[in-house]
Amino acid sequence: MSNLQTESPEVSGSSENVTIPPALSSINIWKKLRGGFLLVLGYLLSPLCWWNDLLFNLPIAYFFGYLCSLLSPKLLFPCTILGYWLSNIAGILLMQFGSVDMFQQENKERNLKKELFNSLISSTVYTLVIILLIQLKIIDTPVLFTNG
Repeated sequence: MSNLQTESPEVSGSSENVTIPPALSSINIWKKLRGGFLLVLGYLLSPLCWWNDLLFNLPIAYFFGYLCSLLSPKLLFPCTILGYWLSNIAGILLMQFGSVDMFQQENKERNLKKELFNSLISSTVYTLVIILLIQLKIIDTPVLFTNG
């Protein structure tokens, strides 16, 4: 009986006294803050935010187009469209990276190439779906793009 009494406190005590070192807790808080910042910044740049275009995406896109127009004036409009698309893609990517930082519980090895590839594919599919919905007249384009 005395053998059982000496062994049981060691076994039961090891599962209850799990503590997180202060250094890991501090790192976890900074990781969540960084994730929150990236998530908010990504939301502001993403196509999910309806009011962001006037304040964020269009100025970024125009600046990108302006820089390209320094090479050739004909590049202003196409590069502005490209810059707009890239700012939306950057927003979706920032949202994905921020949400992984905020909501992932365990530290897993991240594959940046795979995450980037998946994000680019999903963003491109999103863009194609919106174009398809506009072409099928399921959703309307803004008055800015109509001839009347």
